[in-house]
Amino acid sequence: MSQALAPHPQQAVNRPNDTALRARARQVIPGGLWGHLNAAKLPEGYPQFFQSAEGCRLTDVDGREFIDFMCSWGPIVLGHHHPAVEEAAARQAELGDCLNGPAPVLVELAELLVGMIPHADWCLLAKNGTDATTACVTIARAGTGRRKVLVARGSYHGAVPWCSPSIAGVTAEDRAHLLPFEYNDVASLEAAADQAGHDLAGIIVTAFRHDMSRALEMPETDFVRRARAVCDATGAALILDDVRAGFRLNLGGSWEDLGVRPDLAAYSKAIANGHAMAALTGAERFRETATKVYTTGSFWCTAVPMAAALATLTELRRIDGPARMRAMGERLRAGFDRLAARHGLSIRNSGPPSMPLLQFEGDQDFRLGEAFCAEALRHGAYFHPRHNMFLSCAHTEADIDAALQAADAAFAAVARMG
Repeated sequence: MSQALAPHPQQAVNRPNDTALRARARQVIPGGLWGHLNAAKLPEGYPQFFQSAEGCRLTDVDGREFIDFMCSWGPIVLGHHHPAVEEAAARQAELGDCLNGPAPVLVELAELLVGMIPHADWCLLAKNGTDATTACVTIARAGTGRRKVLVARGSYHGAVPWCSPSIAGVTAEDRAHLLPFEYNDVASLEAAADQAGHDLAGIIVTAFRHDMSRALEMPETDFVRRARAVCDATGAALILDDVRAGFRLNLGGSWEDLGVRPDLAAYSKAIANGHAMAALTGAERFRETATKVYTTGSFWCTAVPMAAALATLTELRRIDGPARMRAMGERLRAGFDRLAARHGLSIRNSGPPSMPLLQFEGDQDFRLGEAFCAEALRHGAYFHPRHNMFLSCAHTEADIDAALQAADAAFAAVARMG
């Protein structure tokens, strides 16, 4: 059984290996590291480099162990180093990985995805979420012969010019045919569709609103149904960006419980439990178009990640992974509420239980949130102050309870701030 982690009061400053690696990295990597993985964006004490992981436990290069609530920013869904996944990957590696063409596992994985996802009549495989969302948008444009795509303000769909959150190096032409709307705002969506007129190729929407540094929003049924209706009326494609939430909320697609199915959908993160893998699925009307749009990559048919994905999805079905993660997320959320009340603090829990975000009321500059996470880290729980967190199937009740002990100390530290 998992045990609670002992606090390490000096760990915020006593990290010689991590400090040395950061210094070396800065000499050869601009900024020391790229993108969202740069620990300089996190509170003091967060490690940049890690040595190992097992289940829901993560160990940094200075030997500090944490209960992991970021799960590698989403890819780890069964737990780090899951035996069934790693055994499948190793078996395939013995046969071959990067070949002149795909291994048979490609067909097996495609068959599994099409059989598991109700809206899917076909699928294509890729390497990361940006590949999948970009291919969906391209297929929508090619299939409709139109240009305009509606995108919710603040939504993240990848890291290439058409959708990157940074405008550095991005030209106006890269986004000339994107029209914004507000997530969950039907009037805003309709106004954007009217603006697109007869040139509307598609609407791309995340499974829920998970913009960075703001409360999360679950999709409202009226909004989702209206998006579907607009696409049905205009012939545009409804694109579900399920990269972050896919296979965590519902194995058939994150909007299945809402009764709305997309024309195209993008998946990555949790599909292969940490192996580089992505997929896009589509309805029959876009099958022929998908043969005409040129999507490829030197490593897009590597067999080892496909074997890992096949094992991951099979295991998620066997154990009902979404239900397991939801139960542990609800236990964590209930504990946060109980502890915050005990310490006289007002908090806001948002998002699905398996992908939660904890914020403090009125904490506009995230001062309280960062203090909470820094103190929790010192007591062995790896939370995040601004980004939604992730539960995995490896989190047990004992792990959640141990993390809540760390949270108790963290709430106490915030309460002392006044």
